[in-house]
Amino acid sequence: MRWDLVIFDCDGVLIDSELLSIRADRECLAECGIELSADEILERYTGISFAGMMADIEARYGPLPADFADRHSRRLWPLFERELQAIPGIVEVLDSLICKICVASSGRPERLKHALSLMGLYDRFHPHIFSAVEVARGKPAPDLFLHAAARMGTAPERCVVVEDSVPGVIAGVAAGMSVIGFAGASHCRPDEAARLAAHGAAPVIDNMTKLLPALARWSRQPDRIRTLRC
Repeated sequence: MRWDLVIFDCDGVLIDSELLSIRADRECLAECGIELSADEILERYTGISFAGMMADIEARYGPLPADFADRHSRRLWPLFERELQAIPGIVEVLDSLICKICVASSGRPERLKHALSLMGLYDRFHPHIFSAVEVARGKPAPDLFLHAAARMGTAPERCVVVEDSVPGVIAGVAAGMSVIGFAGASHCRPDEAARLAAHGAAPVIDNMTKLLPALARWSRQPDRIRTLRC
């Protein structure tokens, strides 16, 4: 396989954000009288868009307040400012890749800009940061990855996706792209690697320092990687 573009998911791949998001989810939903466990949110909503999560909750429990998204941001952003961390090793990976890179995330644009800016990663990708709000269907549909590839001028079969969620892996495979699963974020459960592999991620890594060797071995194109630092 030859690849020209690496497409990174954001939450759980670039930033270790999922557990913070789940805390904000639970607190905002509790204000609306909806009690969901962290495990249920993790299982049901990881990898899909905020709009998709809201639609599912409203289908199950009834309408949410009109300002629910704003309430969520007011809770989540301070959590990010106090506790958000970049995935260990991601800076070294980005320093080493010399191919095209972009972000394709289920997150809303303003959330992506805020979180990536806090971690010093926004300028590494801008303007190549694509959100699910730009397409008709979010993950697990392939629309977002196909949109990102088209905007980056790259054929899908020459793209590699790095994903931490089952919906993201399904979307990458459906887009005709190769998918590397990442099971090294704090929200990942013991069976996460097996779950990602079962849906088409190959290989699955549990530490970001393993991404560069995986890309080099897998593609047999080390010229697309500046230096293997791991």
